[in-house]
Amino acid sequence: MPKRKRLSANQKAQIVLEAIREDKSVAQIAAENSVHPNQIHKWKRQALEEFAQLFEDDRKGERVREAEHEKEINELYAEIGRLSAQLSWLKKNLASNLSRAERLEMLEKDNPEMPLKTQADLLGISYSSLFYEPAPPSVRELAIKRRIDEIYTARPFYGSRKIAFELRPEFGVSRPTVQAYMREMGIFALVPGPYTSKPAPQHQIYPYLLRNVTAAHPNHIWGIDITYIRLEHGWLYLTAVLDWYSRYVVSWALSQTLEMDFVLTAVDNALFQAKPEIWNSDQGSHFTSPKYLERLQREEIKISMDGRGRAVDNIFTERLWRTIKYEEVYLHEYARPKEAHRQLADYIRFYNFDRPHQALDYQTPAQRFAEGRCSAPLQSAPQPVIY
Repeated sequence: MPKRKRLSANQKAQIVLEAIREDKSVAQIAAENSVHPNQIHKWKRQALEEFAQLFEDDRKGERVREAEHEKEINELYAEIGRLSAQLSWLKKNLASNLSRAERLEMLEKDNPEMPLKTQADLLGISYSSLFYEPAPPSVRELAIKRRIDEIYTARPFYGSRKIAFELRPEFGVSRPTVQAYMREMGIFALVPGPYTSKPAPQHQIYPYLLRNVTAAHPNHIWGIDITYIRLEHGWLYLTAVLDWYSRYVVSWALSQTLEMDFVLTAVDNALFQAKPEIWNSDQGSHFTSPKYLERLQREEIKISMDGRGRAVDNIFTERLWRTIKYEEVYLHEYARPKEAHRQLADYIRFYNFDRPHQALDYQTPAQRFAEGRCSAPLQSAPQPVIY
């Protein structure tokens, strides 16, 4: 195993600032500094959370008392012993129904009573994988993924076999490689297949509620999905919440990984504006996650999930992806994540408020979405960020 690189506090701060500026993708920053991307995401999250402390009122005296009280409590708990601490940690953190990304978030790397290797074993994570130093994607990999994205957008009913056949003359690529790239990109053919949009083990699945049902008014049916957005030196993932009646993009978010945070942000921003009667998705692990479902259950929204292998059940969102890619993504070469974010924000604003739709009698989605509402859709709704 390669020896881990020790970074000073100043070096870590510079890495976090570079990640916040978003002039480079996290994958590039990680490769240049020999740091795992997950560690950079954690540092960035901690930095953003702690910014608020700069504006707090001065409560030094109270904090000293709180620290002394906390010290007394910690000394009492320390007497319980190492075994009790391990058992308590296990009961609190071990959850076999969580995804690997969610389990990685549970690691406490600075916990003096619980070695990191023990935590990894208890959570079912390979200890050596925590120190894996990924290489940046090769020019060949980026080129293949671009072509996969273009072929899939033009012919979403193509599976890995047909896509590999189309790529073979140009790249000589095998079907297993195409399958691996499609999994990384989060795309599947719009036809029944053996393992499409697999839910995480033990995650709850809901029935499809929309067979022979047509969206009759704004906020009747919303759909959510995720797609792949290419960059010049990497890629991003875009999720969006779409009102089926009006084709209005209620909210959206970008991420450099397929971790859960950006989906939850899109859900929260959508519910900030309105609430649908029915919320539809596929059966992917993001949309069967308890963190996602509890938000919809709390609002008493009916949850609908596409039938297995029937991505056409969410066809309105698939059409949105095709529109965004043909009218925006494929016309530009995004050099950096924040450039992609800026231009996609401009396009989605244009799509919602200025682009007439033939299927809507040449109204814009915002005009149709405003029907039956007390006010027009928010142009100043919470702004998405890149995770």
